[in-house]
Amino acid sequence: MARVLVTGGAGFIGSNLAHRLLTQGHDVIIYDNLSRQGTEKNVGWLRDNHGDSFVLVQDDVRDYPSVLQAVQGCEMVYHLAAQVAVTWSVADPREDFEINALGTLNLLEATRECEEPPILLFTSTNKVYGGMEEVEIVEQEKRYAYADLPRGVSEAQPLDFHSPYGCSKGAADQYVRDYSRIYGLRTVVMRMSCIYGPRQFGIEDQGWVAHFLISSVLGRPITIYGDGKQVRDILYVDDLLLAFERAVERIDVTAGQVYNMGGGPQNTISIWTEFSELLTRLLGHKVEVGFDDWRPGDQAVYVSDTTKARRELGWEPLTSVTVGIEKLFNWVVENKDLFR
Repeated sequence: MARVLVTGGAGFIGSNLAHRLLTQGHDVIIYDNLSRQGTEKNVGWLRDNHGDSFVLVQDDVRDYPSVLQAVQGCEMVYHLAAQVAVTWSVADPREDFEINALGTLNLLEATRECEEPPILLFTSTNKVYGGMEEVEIVEQEKRYAYADLPRGVSEAQPLDFHSPYGCSKGAADQYVRDYSRIYGLRTVVMRMSCIYGPRQFGIEDQGWVAHFLISSVLGRPITIYGDGKQVRDILYVDDLLLAFERAVERIDVTAGQVYNMGGGPQNTISIWTEFSELLTRLLGHKVEVGFDDWRPGDQAVYVSDTTKARRELGWEPLTSVTVGIEKLFNWVVENKDLFR
């Protein structure tokens, strides 16, 4: 079993990843500043399931000496710690940069300092492709769609960092990739679409699937920015973790590579015109929402072409949109007290 560092390990994806690694018997260090809503509850859940079998380092990726110490002796590093909201990046671009770009550089430098540098997997974002204004979009009755990209967006799509968040994550993305080329580190970049699942404390700015489910169950207001026909490919968290696992297992192939990671064309949904129908069935009644203007950098459509991941990782999503959303809905209903 390996010694593994998970930055952002108390967040949604991080806590699910830590649980999986601990269940497999790995020695896990969770590195998190616990600033995000729900992180302390996720740590409590991990303690309930795994006791003192993991180490919690409550610190910040902007603190290089702390990062350097945490990396020592690790065989794998999953770098998930991030500022994740486009809106917040617009409000405070300096903090966004320091967390996402400088924090990632700190981790890369700490990894490079190790006598035996660990594998490093970095969670990037589809926002590195920007608004993709040059890609033709067609409007259908309930959704937007690509006119000429039946498989979705591949890794060959030109980068076009849009918004401070897109710039900070995009810079980190390219640093992680280039440290493999320049320094020979075994790094992997996952450019993620919409990930959803249990332990996600979704808010208006980030984690829209969970946000809509939590708000509808608790009777909180929901605002749709745009017309609700925006389409996303969504990926259930367990399927994402399987892709992480495959990328590490096949590091001889995946080192220095970038993978678009989402549900793909078979797991798409429009954020309200179609999602609301599924929600109505789960709740047994319709949910009233308000509408507002589109937000900066919001893509009318984003669908991942996962062909490269399928070919090189031997991976594909196993959880359908309907099954995954129902699983998350049931988790929210069973854990309403977590959100009060």
